[in-house]
Amino acid sequence: MSSVKAVRGLGWGGGAISNSEWKGPKLRDVLLYAGISEENIDKTIQHIQFEALDRDFEKFYGASVPAHYIMKPDSEAILALEMNGVPLPPDHGYPLRVVVPGIVGARNVKWVCKIIASKDESQSHWQQKDYKGFGCYIDWDNLDYNKAPAIQELPVQSAITNPKAGAAVTPDEEGNVHIRGYAWSGGGRGIIRVDVSRDNGKTWEEATLTPNGQPKHKSWAWTQWQHTFKLTPPTTTLSPSVGDGNSTSAPTTTSQSTRKSIPDELELVVKAVDSSYNVQPEEWNPIWNVRGVLSTAWHRVKVKVNKEEL
Repeated sequence: MSSVKAVRGLGWGGGAISNSEWKGPKLRDVLLYAGISEENIDKTIQHIQFEALDRDFEKFYGASVPAHYIMKPDSEAILALEMNGVPLPPDHGYPLRVVVPGIVGARNVKWVCKIIASKDESQSHWQQKDYKGFGCYIDWDNLDYNKAPAIQELPVQSAITNPKAGAAVTPDEEGNVHIRGYAWSGGGRGIIRVDVSRDNGKTWEEATLTPNGQPKHKSWAWTQWQHTFKLTPPTTTLSPSVGDGNSTSAPTTTSQSTRKSIPDELELVVKAVDSSYNVQPEEWNPIWNVRGVLSTAWHRVKVKVNKEEL
């Protein structure tokens, strides 16, 4: 997004995502045990606020999530005590962290020390003055945080993880180049298709999704994908043997013609489609925003093709 215009944010690239296995009591059960009435949800109780032990320039880190995400009977929001089978590491929120699957990480508060059922959103700086999206025509001189809601569910997104941008790829013996990556969408919306291109979107092919056992309405984890682009394969000719005049089958690669038919560069592109048929935007320009959030345009990776070994 910064390639369009500078933003005030961190340059995450395609790496601001990971997957973990979390374990802890359901947050809904804890709140019911504490006396929160289901009858009041979306009435007198519209938000569940979280306060953390870590201090910032304000007072503490805080955030909130609409109550229905947590209090509906099939909610999988938890108070995490473990991560990947071991106690929460300090960097990930020990001793207690909120995990609301399908919701942006900024609301999954670490080191949580207080939970408040309220009619109002958290008044924390991080809920009211950050992590909000604006139109591409809004800049710091006309920015009004009160006019945008806090980000909760993220849009559909995807990335190419291999090969890396600028890498030199070598086609295999059949003239194939292999790529892979991930796709994900907020709100538990599953990924139903991933499209990939090797020529910057001029032509497209469908990637293969790796089954992950997630229902399409509760796809909390990423969906991995892979694809093989078939470049023009090497050809072989029959060369006569030397000495006895008899022709024998001696395959010889005609490398010169093969090299000419294979491009020097590939402009790899990926875009994903989720179960609501949301699809990623093509360009950064129309979704540019001053904080650089919601960066979900097609992911592009340009690589060189190593033809020396063909």
